[in-house]
Amino acid sequence: MHRERERNGRRGRAGGDPLNVTEATREFDRQLNTLLTQGFPALSGRTEEEFSALVHPLRDVVEDVARHAPGLRETGDPGDETTGRAPFLLVVTRELAPVEETVPLLRLSGGRKPGVIDRHYEEGALEKFVPVEKTEPPAAAYLLLDADRGEEFCGAVPRDALTTLAERGRTPLTIEEGLAFVTHFPGALAKNRCFSLGASRCGDRRVPALWISERAPKLGWCWEGNPHSWLGMASAATRVAA
Repeated sequence: MHRERERNGRRGRAGGDPLNVTEATREFDRQLNTLLTQGFPALSGRTEEEFSALVHPLRDVVEDVARHAPGLRETGDPGDETTGRAPFLLVVTRELAPVEETVPLLRLSGGRKPGVIDRHYEEGALEKFVPVEKTEPPAAAYLLLDADRGEEFCGAVPRDALTTLAERGRTPLTIEEGLAFVTHFPGALAKNRCFSLGASRCGDRRVPALWISERAPKLGWCWEGNPHSWLGMASAATRVAA
């Protein structure tokens, strides 16, 4: 099994008991079922069986992580807006499911309105926002460990927040990882607790972000030098592939 892991930044987050194998595999199954229910197999051009077979090897990785990464913590209700963290996320990249088609699948916790893409993304712009160096996805489907929406950075300049994350040995999130966060944990996106996705850039000063607009999730962008009191910087410990 290939393991792409950063050894730094595996400090546990507050709250929850240490993640054990039983809870970890149960959480993996829940996240996989979410993707199946939302139609990700069809988006990838696969049947449910083919899609499940593609990602199922990651279940073994989850077991391994639960045994050897004691700093990871359990997470409660996915709709809980106060949590803001997850032990891991099952991420599907645009190689399997286009961003333009997965954003409308997003919902806020308890909400019904579909996610939207901000009109300030000009036509063809999203495909230009790609992972920066050292944040490239290790596979078309993989695990993101110890995800945090980064509300401590609300009010901070995004550029400065990225510097702090690098000093801590943590990685910012890509667009697809941010979408996975809200897909699996709708409560992660909450009023005054929105977050930037600093690992997807297009070579200019724009930083993608997820926030709430008209009671729906919105994928937009903000300038890297402009702070917002309601916008943090999401991060994670590492990415792991099967």
